[in-house]
Amino acid sequence: MHLRQLREGQGLTLEELADRSGMSFRGVVYIEHGRRNPSLTTILSLSKGLQIAPSSLLRVFDKPIL
Repeated sequence: MHLRQLREGQGLTLEELADRSGMSFRGVVYIEHGRRNPSLTTILSLSKGLQIAPSSLLRVFDKPIL
């Protein structure tokens, strides 16, 4: 997930994103550093905190259809 790029693009700190998402600071750090895979519920929480569509968090996995 390209969470860090999205977060930094909005000028948010890890603490701010955690607060806005209703998550723990440590939980956001683990996801951002790839130490944990987010559940669907977590993806929805992060998208709410970033004020973006949940699909935006998954766009990094999009592959062009040939």
